[in-house]
Amino acid sequence: MPLETLAFLSTLEQRVGLTDENKATLKSQADWGLQIAPEMADHFYAYLGRDAEMSAILHDGNGRIHRLRETFIQWFHEMFTGMDDWGQAYADRRWKIGLVHVRIGIGPQHVVPAMATVIHEVEKRIQVDGQNQALKEALSRICMIDLAFIEQAYVEVSSDAVLRETGWTQGLFRRLIATGARSM
Repeated sequence: MPLETLAFLSTLEQRVGLTDENKATLKSQADWGLQIAPEMADHFYAYLGRDAEMSAILHDGNGRIHRLRETFIQWFHEMFTGMDDWGQAYADRRWKIGLVHVRIGIGPQHVVPAMATVIHEVEKRIQVDGQNQALKEALSRICMIDLAFIEQAYVEVSSDAVLRETGWTQGLFRRLIATGARSM
């Protein structure tokens, strides 16, 4: 069953406590977000590039790193603008980004610490640029939402592949996972 992206976004907003005030803060700093986005892309890909496996994926000889860097800058700015006020277009775009991560092999073990690096670097820029704590809070929350989309893409793609290959029901698959988790 395909993920209902807007419903997933709404659930995540509630879970992380993303408020209308957070969204207003992000929107009010959209120009600043666009200004620092290239620097944050540099931090993100420098972190990933230090890993041999990730470096091979990023530097495939077909300009992938350049395309990914441009996409990162757009993604980063969209966290501030919300695209359509954090609605269907925003949710669909985050889902697509998650699927791209799955497709090219940037796994959770790489994305999570790379995102932590970006959050750390953004926090430093917030302090240096004299931004307020409300921006730090809002950006931390929206980053966690976006990260959850990437993580969920791995879950959904993996589950769907197993179900299609085996013909199992979703209920059976979940029971097998729960049993396996208990045995570890």
